[in-house]
Amino acid sequence: MSSRYYEIRHVVGFEETNLVGNVYYVNYLRWQGRCREMFLKDEAPTVLREVQEDLKLFTLKVECEFFSELAAFDEIAIRMSLVELGPSRIDFSFDYVKLEGGVETLVGKGRQKIVCMRGPNQNTVPSRVPADLVAALEPYRAAPTPEAV
Repeated sequence: MSSRYYEIRHVVGFEETNLVGNVYYVNYLRWQGRCREMFLKDEAPTVLREVQEDLKLFTLKVECEFFSELAAFDEIAIRMSLVELGPSRIDFSFDYVKLEGGVETLVGKGRQKIVCMRGPNQNTVPSRVPADLVAALEPYRAAPTPEAV
């Protein structure tokens, strides 16, 4: 797990589980979105104002890999790191960590690629990642993996 991440905490509710009692897979994707939103609120509020104007953060790709199941009332941390930053694209990684009795267990990993766009809905075009967002993301850049060095 990366040591540089933005984290939100969450306690799983019954409404997030399926008939078998484990977390329904779509909730992992919802938690990615929630983590990204809270990051903007906490770390880049000026970008939120741009989103209210004409900036659009389009999700291009989302993925999730599961290692262990979660159930109602499990406490988890969703940890987001910056993997790659291009002129108009951002690639995030997400770690889903179960928190139990002081022990952290990685139960899943996710990725998300987004592109910044501007313009009216019928005529959006790629746009540079806002400077305030670039600055806010930099402290959360994932440490390079051994195979990437």
